[in-house]
Amino acid sequence: MLYLKEANPGDAQKEWQFVRDMPEDENGLTNRWHGISREDFEAGVLPDMLRYARGIDLPDWMVPETFLFLWDEAEIVGQFRIRHYLNDALRDGAGHIGYFIARPYRGRGYATEGLRLTLKEAERVVPESEFYLRVNRDNPASLRVMLKNGGRIVGEDGGHYFVRIPRKG
Repeated sequence: MLYLKEANPGDAQKEWQFVRDMPEDENGLTNRWHGISREDFEAGVLPDMLRYARGIDLPDWMVPETFLFLWDEAEIVGQFRIRHYLNDALRDGAGHIGYFIARPYRGRGYATEGLRLTLKEAERVVPESEFYLRVNRDNPASLRVMLKNGGRIVGEDGGHYFVRIPRKG
């Protein structure tokens, strides 16, 4: 059974392992905590994730962002991030939602279902009438995930497609 869980101290061990092993930058989703020690994750990263979701102590360039982990039974298979609203950089860039599925789980529908679940969560916190997403042009699998979830391509530049997904609720 697939489900999303917000980052939390009770799952710190598995969250740390997942975040530690995520690449620093893959297909546009950055992970500044690649290779981090468990101690540093628990002392700094996890508390930051929890504060950022509540809009507390955000860096000037950042908006509130909820970190969600996609679980399949007892294993984390992906991470999804919801940015609660858009600033200028996000409106022309990464948008509301970013996600990553670990390599062993790709091509098995996890991203499609994870995005569907994330969109339901985003409806609770995002005020805009549609969700903005960006995908690298060389990532057709992720573009298909967005389109399967009701997305439409509204623009492109040399390296990206810009996708909008309307709210269902």
